[in-house]
Amino acid sequence: MTTTDSGSARHPATVFTAGGVVGTLGGLIGLGGAEFRLPLLIGLFGFPALEAVILNKAMSLIVVATALPFRAGVVPFAEILAQWPVIANMLAGSLIGAWLGAGWAIGLRPEMLHRVIGIALLCIALVLAFGHGLSGGGAMIASGMWQVVAGIMAGLVIGMVASLLGVAGGELLIPVLILLFGVDVKLAGSLSLAISLPTMIAGFARYSRDSSFAVIGRHRRFVAIMALGSIAGTFLGGQLLGIVPDDVLLPILAIILILSALKMLLHRPSAGH
Repeated sequence: MTTTDSGSARHPATVFTAGGVVGTLGGLIGLGGAEFRLPLLIGLFGFPALEAVILNKAMSLIVVATALPFRAGVVPFAEILAQWPVIANMLAGSLIGAWLGAGWAIGLRPEMLHRVIGIALLCIALVLAFGHGLSGGGAMIASGMWQVVAGIMAGLVIGMVASLLGVAGGELLIPVLILLFGVDVKLAGSLSLAISLPTMIAGFARYSRDSSFAVIGRHRRFVAIMALGSIAGTFLGGQLLGIVPDDVLLPILAIILILSALKMLLHRPSAGH
């Protein structure tokens, strides 16, 4: 995509609509939709991979910070705080992972970053296709040292992936919280937000030390408009939840991610990208 083409694609109405579509997809499956936003930032709006990741991170922060109080009516804050050992356990790994992931993203060559993003999107597509339908109720590992170690390691990996993609990581966090700690799916959704917020801030702090972080200042209007579209779409997706059956919706969304991942893997960025 040329500079002119990407510039024309960044019309406010297009940006808001793209954010709305992404938010709706995310809202339908209980996420912020950042996994779907990243390919659009690169493919439709023409941002270089690292800048797209940083912009995605900024918008993900806004969406997650908004989503947590939205869910308070379903899962009260007191119920979330009661699970502080689980939150602390996951954060012990995810904060380190987020810092490391951001550092690696900054240091990677553009073509390698495209490949890493493509592979990560493929992995998330597999989780999306096969990791839902979990109800919780029983932990895979009995509480104790092994569960703590498993939680830290899972948090480390999720923090790195989330930071590399600029996403909240809920698609990975929710299945882990259900399987590893035995929490129910509604509580897992709110716990994932509580874990994602500080994890994203850690990654954000690392990105802020790189010159590419200036992309947020240059495109703050773009960020605000797309974030508003994402929030509106997330709310709409939540209202539509249950209308489209999961056994139809999830494979479609997984295919979208797989196609986006393949496009990333096959893309050859220019010198400026």
